[in-house]
Amino acid sequence: MPVLVDPALPAGTLRDLEQPHLTVDEELVLRPWSAADAPMVQTAFSCPDIQRWHVRRLDTPEEAVEWTAQWQSRWAADEAASWAVVDSDNEPLGQVGLRSISLTEASAGVSYWVLPAARGRGLAARAVRSMQVWAFGELGFNRLDIQHSTRNEASCKVAGKTGFALEGTLRQAIQHADGWHDWHVHGRIRSDG
Repeated sequence: MPVLVDPALPAGTLRDLEQPHLTVDEELVLRPWSAADAPMVQTAFSCPDIQRWHVRRLDTPEEAVEWTAQWQSRWAADEAASWAVVDSDNEPLGQVGLRSISLTEASAGVSYWVLPAARGRGLAARAVRSMQVWAFGELGFNRLDIQHSTRNEASCKVAGKTGFALEGTLRQAIQHADGWHDWHVHGRIRSDG
């Protein structure tokens, strides 16, 4: 059956590029993950807050290495991207990424987390801002969204600080370890500026 609109972005939009390092500010850079980051990733996913909202944990060093390694193939498949948020010493402090990429719709979901010791400094918002500028400007995405449990107040604050308008609530849209949660949907489009 023919499709009546052309994809907004061509196949290979990510695959045909080397994943960039994105400078956030004098303190932070977004860079691709490496196997050397696996111990930090395992530490991150042992944090109860990260486990709660991201619904996963990594029990072994091998699982953490697999987690860091997956991003290269997901980039090549034009399906997802993830960056380590690192400080000026190249030490990872968190993660920011694009999920559920649709080249047809030029859209993606945004994800982020920050290590407990690095929280309270606005790192997630700064990383999201830098990544969205790149996604809208360099790649030509039309829409990014942030979806999170309505109980995740920290994520809601990041969405607000980065200009993602609250567009609505999906009832019982995601299951967490403690049951079904309503889900906030925040959106930002390229023309929002």
